[in-house]
Amino acid sequence: MSPTRRHVLSALTGLTLLAALPARAQEFITVASTTSTENSGLFGHILPIFQAETGIEVRVIAQGTGQALETGRRGDADVVFVHARAQEDKFVAAGWGVQRFDVMYNDFVLVGPAEDPAGAGPATTAAEAMANVAAAAAPFASRGDDSGTHVAEMNLWSTAGIRPEGGWYLSTGSGMGATLNTAAQAGAYALTDRGTWLGFNNRGPLQIVFQGDPVLFNPYGIILVNPEKHPHVKAEAGQKFIDWIVSPAGQRAIADFRIGGEQLFFGSAG
Repeated sequence: MSPTRRHVLSALTGLTLLAALPARAQEFITVASTTSTENSGLFGHILPIFQAETGIEVRVIAQGTGQALETGRRGDADVVFVHARAQEDKFVAAGWGVQRFDVMYNDFVLVGPAEDPAGAGPATTAAEAMANVAAAAAPFASRGDDSGTHVAEMNLWSTAGIRPEGGWYLSTGSGMGATLNTAAQAGAYALTDRGTWLGFNNRGPLQIVFQGDPVLFNPYGIILVNPEKHPHVKAEAGQKFIDWIVSPAGQRAIADFRIGGEQLFFGSAG
């Protein structure tokens, strides 16, 4: 075999071997977060920006806040990004998380049939609006999943002195989008974060019937899962995501996310 032919065959063999090698894995982190951040479309907007700036892919597990925190406790996520402040503080105090950072906020709204058969709209407080729904035994779709929204809902029932039960109370055990679908089909009331509501297209007979009570304020926090509890946690990459989302660039990306010209979330870092 001529030296030239041997050289060509050697080069082709080398290229074949290189092609057979696995591609270098993309660096990624896992974020356990809420269905509201996923259903609203926020992550679809901000995560490509973060990846373009850092090269780090973010893989999201969308759950209720209680489930997301449990995912963090098990070490099955590097970061949790949730909205139930009391539960978040307990998570950090127990050593499962390193530190909580404020990220953003929006608010909860009560949605229901446009004709508002329970008279929730004229109420002066959110608890009174919920009490009116219960008094009328009007259908109410609850997430029933220990999410931040479910926790907020249960706090309102507690303030109103009501234990919700009976045929009118529909516990879906589902995320926000699925629960709103149930409410739309049943002509039921539901408590939802404003971001998911604005991104929800299957509204049917539903509209916002009550809003504006300060108790409906809905803050979101982000926490690095403690690598001392779970050494496999990608602490450096996870902290890069946290640092970015609370930075001016991350806060600007959050503020720029709009549907129909309406801002869904407002940055609160700083």
